[in-house]
Amino acid sequence: MSLQWEGEERDRIKALEAARTRDRLLENIKGEPIVLGNEFSEVRVLLIETRNGLRLMIEVPSSGQWVTLDPLELEALTWQTPATFSAMVGEPFAPLFWEDQ
Repeated sequence: MSLQWEGEERDRIKALEAARTRDRLLENIKGEPIVLGNEFSEVRVLLIETRNGLRLMIEVPSSGQWVTLDPLELEALTWQTPATFSAMVGEPFAPLFWEDQ
């Protein structure tokens, strides 16, 4: 008997696609990674060259989570209030807004 959850196959496919995307991005690292950490977290920051320009990749080695941000998305971080970041930290591994599936 094998237990499965609804959407398991979709999740597996999306995870494989994300892994392939990450591998492709890591082929184009510029410079050396920067590692930032404290008692709560550690992140690795990489500069990635893409066909659409430079992006910043932020990844968490302990969880495997990662994101790439373009310059406008990085600028948008400066528009936020401390409450926005508190909301993000208050719900780990959950987006502030859910995308339609």
